[in-house]
Amino acid sequence: MDWHRLDVRMLVVRPLNEIVGLIPLFVGLLVLGKGETWRFLASGGVIVAIVLFGLLRWISTRYRITTEQVELHTGLLVRKRLAVPRDRIRTVDLTAKLGHRLFGLSAIRIGTGQRDQPGEDGLTLDAVSSAEAERLRVLLLTIAKAKTDAQTEAVEEQPGVVLSKWDNRWLRYAPLTLSGLVAAGALFGFVMNFARELDIEVLDPMTEAAHWVVEQPIALTVALFTGVVLVVATLGSVLVYVVQFWGYQLTREPDDTVRVRRGLLTTRSVSVAEQRLRGIELVEPLLLRAGRGAHAKTVTTGLGRKGESNLLLPPAPVSEAHRVSAEVLRQTADRAGNQTAESPTRTPLRRHPMAALRRRMARAVVPLLVLAAGLAWLAPSWTWQVVLALVPFSAAMGWDRYRSLGHALTDRYLLARSGSAIRETVALQRTGIIGWRISRSFFQRRAGLVTISATTAAGDGAYYVIDVAEADGLALADEAVPDLLRPFLERAPEALDH
Repeated sequence: MDWHRLDVRMLVVRPLNEIVGLIPLFVGLLVLGKGETWRFLASGGVIVAIVLFGLLRWISTRYRITTEQVELHTGLLVRKRLAVPRDRIRTVDLTAKLGHRLFGLSAIRIGTGQRDQPGEDGLTLDAVSSAEAERLRVLLLTIAKAKTDAQTEAVEEQPGVVLSKWDNRWLRYAPLTLSGLVAAGALFGFVMNFARELDIEVLDPMTEAAHWVVEQPIALTVALFTGVVLVVATLGSVLVYVVQFWGYQLTREPDDTVRVRRGLLTTRSVSVAEQRLRGIELVEPLLLRAGRGAHAKTVTTGLGRKGESNLLLPPAPVSEAHRVSAEVLRQTADRAGNQTAESPTRTPLRRHPMAALRRRMARAVVPLLVLAAGLAWLAPSWTWQVVLALVPFSAAMGWDRYRSLGHALTDRYLLARSGSAIRETVALQRTGIIGWRISRSFFQRRAGLVTISATTAAGDGAYYVIDVAEADGLALADEAVPDLLRPFLERAPEALDH
Protein backbone atom coordinates (compact mmCIF):
# COMPACT_ATOMS: atom_id res chain seq x y z
CA MET A 1 0.00 0.00 0.00
CA ASP A 2 1.22 3.49 -0.88
CA TRP A 3 1.91 6.19 1.66
CA HIS A 4 -0.36 9.27 1.60
CA ARG A 5 -0.10 12.84 2.82
CA LEU A 6 -2.81 14.72 4.66
CA ASP A 7 -4.84 17.16 2.55
CA VAL A 8 -2.81 20.23 1.63
CA ARG A 9 -5.70 22.46 2.71
CA MET A 10 -4.81 21.66 6.30
CA LEU A 11 -2.05 24.27 5.90
CA VAL A 12 -4.86 26.84 6.07
CA VAL A 13 -7.42 25.01 8.19
CA ARG A 14 -5.24 24.04 11.15
CA PRO A 15 -3.83 27.56 11.72
CA LEU A 16 -7.34 28.95 11.24
CA ASN A 17 -8.77 26.70 13.96
CA GLU A 18 -5.90 27.55 16.30
CA ILE A 19 -6.20 31.29 15.68
CA VAL A 20 -9.96 31.27 16.30
CA GLY A 21 -9.29 29.79 19.74
CA LEU A 22 -6.68 32.48 20.46
CA ILE A 23 -8.82 35.49 19.47
CA PRO A 24 -9.31 36.60 23.13
CA LEU A 25 -5.52 36.54 23.59
CA PHE A 26 -4.94 38.63 20.47
CA VAL A 27 -7.62 41.13 21.50
CA GLY A 28 -6.10 41.41 24.95
CA LEU A 29 -2.61 42.00 23.54
CA LEU A 30 -3.80 44.68 21.14
CA VAL A 31 -6.12 46.50 23.56
CA LEU A 32 -3.81 46.38 26.54
CA GLY A 33 -0.87 47.35 24.38
CA LYS A 34 -2.11 50.91 23.85
CA GLY A 35 -0.08 51.15 20.67
CA GLU A 36 3.09 49.56 21.94
CA THR A 37 4.96 47.95 19.04
CA TRP A 38 6.05 44.84 20.91
CA ARG A 39 2.45 43.74 21.48
CA PHE A 40 1.72 43.88 17.76
CA LEU A 41 4.91 41.95 17.12
CA ALA A 42 3.94 39.36 19.75
CA SER A 43 0.54 38.84 18.12
CA GLY A 44 2.12 38.52 14.69
CA GLY A 45 4.78 36.17 16.03
CA VAL A 46 2.17 33.83 17.50
CA ILE A 47 0.35 33.67 14.16
CA VAL A 48 3.59 33.00 12.22
CA ALA A 49 4.57 30.26 14.68
CA ILE A 50 1.18 28.55 14.26
CA VAL A 51 1.46 28.66 10.46
CA LEU A 52 5.02 27.29 10.49
CA PHE A 53 4.04 24.52 12.88
CA GLY A 54 1.20 23.52 10.56
CA LEU A 55 3.56 23.48 7.57
CA LEU A 56 6.11 21.29 9.37
CA ARG A 57 3.35 18.92 10.49
CA TRP A 58 2.07 18.53 6.93
CA ILE A 59 5.57 17.92 5.53
CA SER A 60 6.44 15.30 8.14
CA THR A 61 3.14 13.37 8.26
CA ARG A 62 2.42 10.23 6.22
CA TYR A 63 -0.17 7.51 6.61
CA ARG A 64 -1.19 4.28 4.91
CA ILE A 65 -3.79 1.56 5.37
CA THR A 66 -2.82 -2.06 4.74
CA THR A 67 -4.90 -5.19 5.08
CA GLU A 68 -3.56 -5.68 8.62
CA GLN A 69 -3.08 -2.23 10.14
CA VAL A 70 -3.22 1.55 9.90
CA GLU A 71 0.17 3.27 10.08
CA LEU A 72 0.96 6.91 10.80
CA HIS A 73 4.43 8.51 10.70
CA THR A 74 4.76 12.06 11.96
CA GLY A 75 7.29 14.43 13.53
CA LEU A 76 10.35 16.22 12.16
CA LEU A 77 12.87 16.49 14.99
CA VAL A 78 11.28 13.67 16.99
CA ARG A 79 9.87 10.99 14.70
CA LYS A 80 6.76 9.23 15.92
CA ARG A 81 5.40 6.04 14.36
CA LEU A 82 1.99 4.66 15.25
CA ALA A 83 0.41 1.43 14.05
CA VAL A 84 -3.11 0.27 14.89
CA PRO A 85 -4.18 -3.29 13.95
CA ARG A 86 -7.42 -3.13 12.01
CA ASP A 87 -9.02 -5.85 14.12
CA ARG A 88 -8.54 -3.57 17.16
CA ILE A 89 -10.56 -0.70 15.68
CA ARG A 90 -13.72 -0.09 17.74
CA THR A 91 -14.96 3.29 16.47
CA VAL A 92 -14.26 5.75 13.69
CA ASP A 93 -14.97 9.35 14.71
CA LEU A 94 -15.21 12.04 12.00
CA THR A 95 -14.93 15.56 13.44
CA ALA A 96 -15.18 18.79 11.47
CA LYS A 97 -14.58 22.08 13.25
CA LEU A 98 -15.73 25.32 11.68
CA GLY A 99 -12.47 25.70 9.75
CA HIS A 100 -12.70 22.13 8.48
CA ARG A 101 -16.26 22.67 7.28
CA LEU A 102 -15.37 25.85 5.38
CA PHE A 103 -12.80 23.92 3.33
CA GLY A 104 -14.61 20.58 3.06
CA LEU A 105 -12.28 18.65 5.38
CA SER A 106 -12.67 16.26 8.31
CA ALA A 107 -10.44 14.87 11.04
CA ILE A 108 -10.57 11.10 11.55
CA ARG A 109 -10.17 9.68 15.04
CA ILE A 110 -9.68 5.91 15.13
CA GLY A 111 -10.76 4.54 18.51
CA THR A 112 -9.25 1.31 19.78
CA GLY A 113 -10.48 0.65 23.30
CA GLN A 114 -11.13 1.61 26.92
CA ARG A 115 -7.85 3.43 27.34
CA ASP A 116 -8.56 5.40 24.21
CA GLN A 117 -7.41 8.95 25.00
CA PRO A 118 -5.80 11.55 22.75
CA GLY A 119 -2.06 11.08 22.87
CA GLU A 120 -2.28 7.69 24.58
CA ASP A 121 -4.03 5.28 22.27
CA GLY A 122 -5.78 5.28 18.92
CA LEU A 123 -4.78 7.37 15.95
CA THR A 124 -5.86 10.69 14.40
CA LEU A 125 -5.64 11.89 10.79
CA ASP A 126 -6.11 15.67 10.76
CA ALA A 127 -7.18 16.39 8.08
CA VAL A 128 -8.46 14.72 4.92
CA SER A 129 -11.18 15.66 2.47
CA SER A 130 -14.75 14.87 3.52
CA ALA A 131 -15.12 12.38 0.65
CA GLU A 132 -11.88 10.62 1.64
CA ALA A 133 -12.97 10.61 5.27
CA GLU A 134 -16.22 8.86 4.35
CA ARG A 135 -14.33 6.30 2.24
CA LEU A 136 -11.89 5.62 5.07
CA ARG A 137 -14.76 5.31 7.57
CA VAL A 138 -16.26 2.45 5.57
CA LEU A 139 -12.88 0.89 4.87
CA LEU A 140 -11.65 0.97 8.47
CA LEU A 141 -14.80 -0.60 9.86
CA THR A 142 -14.76 -3.34 7.24
CA ILE A 143 -12.65 -6.44 7.72
CA ALA A 144 -10.20 -6.12 4.86
CA LYS A 145 -10.40 -9.72 3.69
CA ALA A 146 -14.17 -9.86 3.84
CA LYS A 147 -14.92 -7.40 1.03
CA THR A 148 -13.27 -6.46 -2.23
CA ASP A 149 -12.69 -2.84 -3.22
CA ALA A 150 -15.71 -2.99 -5.54
CA GLN A 151 -17.90 -4.24 -2.70
CA THR A 152 -16.62 -1.52 -0.41
CA GLU A 153 -17.45 1.15 -2.99
CA ALA A 154 -20.94 -0.33 -3.37
CA VAL A 155 -21.45 -0.07 0.38
CA GLU A 156 -20.40 3.60 0.30
CA GLU A 157 -23.09 4.42 -2.26
CA GLN A 158 -25.97 2.85 -0.32
CA PRO A 159 -27.89 5.15 2.02
CA GLY A 160 -28.20 4.33 5.70
CA VAL A 161 -31.48 3.58 7.48
CA VAL A 162 -32.49 6.45 9.76
CA LEU A 163 -33.31 5.18 13.25
CA SER A 164 -33.74 8.55 14.98
CA LYS A 165 -33.15 12.22 14.22
CA TRP A 166 -33.27 15.71 15.73
CA ASP A 167 -36.62 16.90 17.03
CA ASN A 168 -37.06 20.54 18.10
CA ARG A 169 -39.38 19.40 20.89
CA TRP A 170 -36.38 17.81 22.61
CA LEU A 171 -35.15 21.30 23.54
CA ARG A 172 -37.49 21.21 26.53
CA TYR A 173 -35.18 18.65 28.11
CA ALA A 174 -32.14 20.93 27.89
CA PRO A 175 -32.85 22.85 31.16
CA LEU A 176 -33.16 19.52 32.98
CA THR A 177 -29.51 18.65 32.32
CA LEU A 178 -27.99 21.47 34.43
CA SER A 179 -25.48 22.11 31.66
CA GLY A 180 -26.69 25.72 31.56
CA LEU A 181 -25.35 26.43 35.05
CA VAL A 182 -21.97 25.00 34.09
CA ALA A 183 -21.93 27.03 30.87
CA ALA A 184 -23.02 30.18 32.70
CA GLY A 185 -20.31 29.71 35.32
CA ALA A 186 -17.64 29.19 32.67
CA LEU A 187 -18.85 32.22 30.70
CA PHE A 188 -18.95 34.38 33.84
CA GLY A 189 -15.39 33.40 34.72
CA PHE A 190 -14.21 34.14 31.18
CA VAL A 191 -15.94 37.55 31.10
CA MET A 192 -14.60 38.52 34.51
CA ASN A 193 -11.05 37.53 33.62
CA PHE A 194 -11.24 39.32 30.27
CA ALA A 195 -12.69 42.45 31.87
CA ARG A 196 -9.93 42.44 34.46
CA GLU A 197 -7.32 42.25 31.69
CA LEU A 198 -8.95 45.22 29.93
CA ASP A 199 -9.32 47.23 33.16
CA ILE A 200 -13.09 47.31 32.76
CA GLU A 201 -14.95 47.74 36.02
CA VAL A 202 -17.77 45.24 36.16
CA LEU A 203 -17.69 44.36 39.85
CA ASP A 204 -18.87 47.78 41.07
CA PRO A 205 -22.21 47.70 39.21
CA MET A 206 -22.71 44.09 40.25
CA THR A 207 -21.94 44.96 43.88
CA GLU A 208 -24.40 47.85 43.83
CA ALA A 209 -27.06 45.61 42.33
CA ALA A 210 -26.40 42.96 44.99
CA HIS A 211 -26.72 45.55 47.77
CA TRP A 212 -30.02 46.74 46.32
CA VAL A 213 -31.36 43.19 46.18
CA VAL A 214 -30.28 42.46 49.76
CA GLU A 215 -32.05 45.59 51.01
CA GLN A 216 -35.36 44.36 49.58
CA PRO A 217 -37.80 42.13 51.50
CA ILE A 218 -36.55 38.57 51.85
CA ALA A 219 -39.34 37.16 49.67
CA LEU A 220 -38.46 39.55 46.82
CA THR A 221 -34.75 38.77 47.20
CA VAL A 222 -35.34 35.03 46.98
CA ALA A 223 -37.71 35.47 44.05
CA LEU A 224 -35.23 37.67 42.12
CA PHE A 225 -32.31 35.35 42.77
CA THR A 226 -34.33 32.27 41.79
CA GLY A 227 -35.66 33.98 38.68
CA VAL A 228 -32.21 35.06 37.49
CA VAL A 229 -30.74 31.59 38.08
CA LEU A 230 -33.61 29.91 36.21
CA VAL A 231 -33.42 32.28 33.24
CA VAL A 232 -29.63 32.00 32.95
CA ALA A 233 -29.67 28.21 33.41
CA THR A 234 -32.46 27.76 30.86
CA LEU A 235 -30.86 29.93 28.18
CA GLY A 236 -27.43 28.42 28.80
CA SER A 237 -28.74 24.85 28.71
CA VAL A 238 -30.62 25.40 25.45
CA LEU A 239 -27.53 26.99 23.90
CA VAL A 240 -25.26 24.13 24.98
CA TYR A 241 -27.81 21.55 23.80
CA VAL A 242 -28.08 23.14 20.36
CA VAL A 243 -24.30 23.46 19.96
CA GLN A 244 -23.70 19.83 20.97
CA PHE A 245 -26.62 18.02 19.35
CA TRP A 246 -27.96 20.14 16.46
CA GLY A 247 -28.56 18.01 13.38
CA TYR A 248 -28.47 14.78 15.41
CA GLN A 249 -29.14 11.70 13.32
CA LEU A 250 -28.78 8.02 14.16
CA THR A 251 -28.50 5.63 11.24
CA ARG A 252 -27.73 2.00 10.55
CA GLU A 253 -25.26 1.91 7.69
CA PRO A 254 -24.96 -0.79 4.98
CA ASP A 255 -21.50 -1.65 6.35
CA ASP A 256 -23.14 -3.03 9.52
CA THR A 257 -22.31 -0.04 11.69
CA VAL A 258 -24.40 2.27 13.85
CA ARG A 259 -23.60 5.90 13.11
CA VAL A 260 -24.34 9.03 15.14
CA ARG A 261 -24.00 12.50 13.58
CA ARG A 262 -24.40 15.71 15.58
CA GLY A 263 -23.07 19.19 16.24
CA LEU A 264 -23.65 22.80 15.18
CA LEU A 265 -20.26 24.54 15.00
CA THR A 266 -18.19 21.37 15.23
CA THR A 267 -19.87 18.43 13.52
CA ARG A 268 -19.09 14.95 14.71
CA SER A 269 -19.82 11.54 13.23
CA VAL A 270 -19.11 8.40 15.28
CA SER A 271 -19.47 4.92 13.77
CA VAL A 272 -19.53 1.75 15.88
CA ALA A 273 -19.42 -1.74 14.37
CA GLU A 274 -22.57 -3.65 15.32
CA GLN A 275 -20.56 -6.79 15.99
CA ARG A 276 -18.96 -4.88 18.88
CA LEU A 277 -22.29 -3.96 20.50
CA ARG A 278 -23.02 -5.81 23.72
CA GLY A 279 -25.98 -3.81 24.98
CA ILE A 280 -27.54 -0.45 25.77
CA GLU A 281 -27.45 1.76 28.85
CA LEU A 282 -30.26 4.21 29.67
CA VAL A 283 -29.18 7.11 31.89
CA GLU A 284 -31.79 9.17 33.77
CA PRO A 285 -30.46 12.02 35.93
CA LEU A 286 -32.95 13.06 38.61
CA LEU A 287 -34.28 16.22 36.93
CA LEU A 288 -34.37 14.60 33.50
CA ARG A 289 -36.24 11.63 34.96
CA ALA A 290 -38.76 13.97 36.58
CA GLY A 291 -39.45 15.35 33.12
CA ARG A 292 -39.80 11.79 31.73
CA GLY A 293 -36.58 12.07 29.77
CA ALA A 294 -33.41 10.02 29.37
CA HIS A 295 -30.34 9.65 27.19
CA ALA A 296 -28.83 6.43 25.89
CA LYS A 297 -25.32 5.02 25.47
CA THR A 298 -23.93 1.97 23.78
CA VAL A 299 -22.19 -0.85 25.65
CA THR A 300 -19.43 -1.67 23.18
CA THR A 301 -16.57 -4.16 23.32
CA GLY A 302 -13.30 -2.39 24.06
CA LEU A 303 -14.96 1.01 24.45
CA GLY A 304 -15.40 2.41 27.96
CA ARG A 305 -17.24 5.49 29.20
CA LYS A 306 -14.41 7.91 28.50
CA GLY A 307 -15.29 10.66 26.07
CA GLU A 308 -18.54 10.72 24.10
CA SER A 309 -17.97 8.01 21.52
CA ASN A 310 -20.60 5.82 23.17
CA LEU A 311 -23.39 8.43 23.03
CA LEU A 312 -26.39 7.00 21.22
CA LEU A 313 -29.21 9.46 21.98
CA PRO A 314 -29.08 12.96 23.52
CA PRO A 315 -31.53 13.91 26.30
CA ALA A 316 -34.93 13.07 24.81
CA PRO A 317 -38.25 11.50 25.84
CA VAL A 318 -37.74 8.23 27.68
CA SER A 319 -40.11 6.58 25.20
CA GLU A 320 -37.73 7.58 22.39
CA ALA A 321 -34.80 6.12 24.36
CA HIS A 322 -36.63 2.79 24.65
CA ARG A 323 -37.55 2.82 20.96
CA VAL A 324 -33.99 3.61 19.87
CA SER A 325 -32.69 0.83 22.13
CA ALA A 326 -35.01 -1.64 20.43
CA GLU A 327 -33.93 -0.51 16.97
CA VAL A 328 -30.21 -0.60 17.70
CA LEU A 329 -30.42 -4.01 19.36
CA ARG A 330 -32.54 -5.27 16.44
CA GLN A 331 -35.41 -6.25 18.70
CA THR A 332 -37.78 -6.18 15.74
CA ALA A 333 -39.14 -9.71 15.83
CA ASP A 334 -39.87 -12.29 18.47
CA ARG A 335 -39.09 -16.00 18.26
CA ALA A 336 -42.42 -16.66 16.53
CA GLY A 337 -41.55 -14.12 13.86
CA ASN A 338 -44.09 -11.53 15.02
CA GLN A 339 -42.93 -7.98 14.40
CA THR A 340 -42.37 -5.95 17.54
CA ALA A 341 -40.32 -2.94 18.62
CA GLU A 342 -40.24 -3.75 22.31
CA SER A 343 -36.95 -2.87 23.93
CA PRO A 344 -35.35 -5.10 26.57
CA THR A 345 -35.04 -1.94 28.66
CA ARG A 346 -38.85 -2.04 29.08
CA THR A 347 -38.68 -5.47 30.73
CA PRO A 348 -40.42 -5.41 34.15
CA LEU A 349 -37.77 -5.62 36.83
CA ARG A 350 -37.82 -7.72 39.96
CA ARG A 351 -37.85 -5.78 43.22
CA HIS A 352 -35.10 -6.34 45.77
CA PRO A 353 -35.89 -7.45 49.34
CA MET A 354 -36.90 -5.08 52.13
CA ALA A 355 -33.47 -5.51 53.69
CA ALA A 356 -32.13 -3.43 50.79
CA LEU A 357 -34.61 -0.67 51.71
CA ARG A 358 -33.47 -0.71 55.34
CA ARG A 359 -29.83 -0.38 54.23
CA ARG A 360 -30.63 2.65 52.07
CA MET A 361 -32.74 4.36 54.71
CA ALA A 362 -30.04 3.79 57.32
CA ARG A 363 -27.38 5.25 55.02
CA ALA A 364 -29.57 8.25 54.24
CA VAL A 365 -30.84 9.11 57.73
CA VAL A 366 -28.37 7.87 60.36
CA PRO A 367 -25.41 10.10 59.33
CA LEU A 368 -27.64 13.20 59.52
CA LEU A 369 -28.96 12.22 62.95
CA VAL A 370 -25.42 11.67 64.24
CA LEU A 371 -24.34 15.03 62.80
CA ALA A 372 -27.36 16.78 64.34
CA ALA A 373 -26.56 15.26 67.75
CA GLY A 374 -22.97 16.46 67.52
CA LEU A 375 -24.01 19.97 66.48
CA ALA A 376 -26.58 20.14 69.29
CA TRP A 377 -23.75 19.47 71.75
CA LEU A 378 -21.03 21.64 70.22
CA ALA A 379 -22.62 24.29 67.98
CA PRO A 380 -25.40 26.91 68.07
CA SER A 381 -28.94 25.55 68.22
CA TRP A 382 -29.93 26.63 64.71
CA THR A 383 -27.26 24.39 63.11
CA TRP A 384 -28.72 21.08 64.30
CA GLN A 385 -32.20 22.29 63.42
CA VAL A 386 -31.08 22.90 59.84
CA VAL A 387 -29.58 19.41 59.66
CA LEU A 388 -32.77 17.84 61.03
CA ALA A 389 -34.76 19.71 58.40
CA LEU A 390 -32.78 17.81 55.77
CA VAL A 391 -33.75 14.39 57.15
CA PRO A 392 -37.09 14.10 55.25
CA PHE A 393 -35.36 14.99 51.96
CA SER A 394 -32.57 12.50 52.60
CA ALA A 395 -35.08 9.81 53.54
CA ALA A 396 -36.97 10.45 50.30
CA MET A 397 -33.72 10.00 48.37
CA GLY A 398 -33.08 6.74 50.23
CA TRP A 399 -36.55 5.51 49.32
CA ASP A 400 -35.99 6.50 45.69
CA ARG A 401 -32.66 4.65 45.62
CA TYR A 402 -34.49 1.54 46.76
CA ARG A 403 -37.29 2.00 44.21
CA SER A 404 -34.66 2.25 41.48
CA LEU A 405 -33.12 -1.11 42.35
CA GLY A 406 -34.15 -3.98 40.14
CA HIS A 407 -33.00 -6.79 37.89
CA ALA A 408 -34.39 -9.19 35.31
CA LEU A 409 -33.29 -11.86 32.88
CA THR A 410 -34.61 -12.34 29.35
CA ASP A 411 -33.69 -14.83 26.66
CA ARG A 412 -30.86 -12.59 25.49
CA TYR A 413 -30.20 -9.91 28.11
CA LEU A 414 -29.34 -9.32 31.74
CA LEU A 415 -31.13 -6.22 33.04
CA ALA A 416 -29.84 -4.28 36.05
CA ARG A 417 -30.90 -0.88 37.39
CA SER A 418 -29.65 1.28 40.25
CA GLY A 419 -29.07 4.88 41.30
CA SER A 420 -31.22 7.85 42.23
CA ALA A 421 -29.46 11.13 41.46
CA ILE A 422 -28.35 9.37 38.26
CA ARG A 423 -30.40 6.25 37.58
CA GLU A 424 -28.82 3.81 35.14
CA THR A 425 -30.48 0.85 33.47
CA VAL A 426 -28.26 -1.52 31.50
CA ALA A 427 -29.33 -4.24 29.10
CA LEU A 428 -26.26 -6.48 28.72
CA GLN A 429 -26.14 -9.42 26.31
CA ARG A 430 -25.79 -12.67 28.19
CA THR A 431 -23.27 -13.86 25.60
CA GLY A 432 -21.11 -10.85 26.49
CA ILE A 433 -20.70 -11.93 30.14
CA ILE A 434 -17.29 -13.51 30.65
CA GLY A 435 -17.28 -13.88 34.42
CA TRP A 436 -18.96 -13.18 37.76
CA ARG A 437 -17.81 -11.55 40.94
CA ILE A 438 -19.87 -12.08 44.08
CA SER A 439 -19.21 -9.92 47.12
CA ARG A 440 -20.88 -8.90 50.35
CA SER A 441 -19.84 -6.66 53.16
CA PHE A 442 -20.28 -7.36 56.87
CA PHE A 443 -23.62 -5.55 56.90
CA GLN A 444 -24.79 -7.25 53.72
CA ARG A 445 -23.96 -10.63 55.26
CA ARG A 446 -26.08 -9.83 58.31
CA ALA A 447 -28.94 -8.77 56.02
CA GLY A 448 -28.64 -11.82 53.75
CA LEU A 449 -27.73 -9.72 50.71
CA VAL A 450 -25.02 -9.92 48.06
CA THR A 451 -23.81 -7.81 45.14
CA ILE A 452 -23.45 -9.68 41.85
CA SER A 453 -21.04 -8.20 39.27
CA ALA A 454 -21.25 -9.31 35.64
CA THR A 455 -17.79 -8.97 34.10
CA THR A 456 -17.61 -8.12 30.42
CA ALA A 457 -15.11 -6.82 27.87
CA ALA A 458 -17.51 -3.99 26.97
CA GLY A 459 -18.44 -0.64 28.47
CA ASP A 460 -17.54 -0.24 32.14
CA GLY A 461 -16.07 -3.73 32.32
CA ALA A 462 -18.52 -4.79 35.05
CA TYR A 463 -22.21 -4.21 35.73
CA TYR A 464 -23.72 -4.68 39.16
CA VAL A 465 -26.87 -6.17 40.63
CA ILE A 466 -26.73 -4.50 44.02
CA ASP A 467 -28.18 -5.76 47.31
CA VAL A 468 -30.03 -8.76 45.93
CA ALA A 469 -31.06 -11.67 48.13
CA GLU A 470 -28.27 -14.25 48.29
CA ALA A 471 -30.29 -17.14 46.82
CA ASP A 472 -31.78 -14.93 44.08
CA GLY A 473 -28.40 -13.49 43.14
CA LEU A 474 -26.72 -16.87 42.81
CA ALA A 475 -29.66 -18.26 40.84
CA LEU A 476 -29.58 -15.23 38.55
CA ALA A 477 -25.88 -15.65 37.81
CA ASP A 478 -26.20 -19.38 37.23
CA GLU A 479 -29.21 -18.97 34.90
CA ALA A 480 -27.70 -16.08 32.94
CA VAL A 481 -24.58 -18.07 32.02
CA PRO A 482 -25.19 -21.74 32.86
CA ASP A 483 -22.30 -23.68 34.42
CA LEU A 484 -20.02 -20.63 34.66
CA LEU A 485 -20.63 -20.06 38.37
CA ARG A 486 -21.49 -23.59 39.53
CA PRO A 487 -17.93 -25.05 39.68
CA PHE A 488 -16.79 -22.08 41.77
CA LEU A 489 -19.61 -22.53 44.28
CA GLU A 490 -19.00 -26.25 44.54
CA ARG A 491 -15.30 -25.70 45.27
CA ALA A 492 -15.47 -22.72 47.60
CA PRO A 493 -18.93 -21.63 48.78
CA GLU A 494 -17.33 -19.87 51.73
CA ALA A 495 -15.68 -17.40 49.31
CA LEU A 496 -18.83 -15.34 49.45
CA ASP A 497 -17.66 -14.03 52.78
CA HIS A 498 -14.65 -12.30 51.24
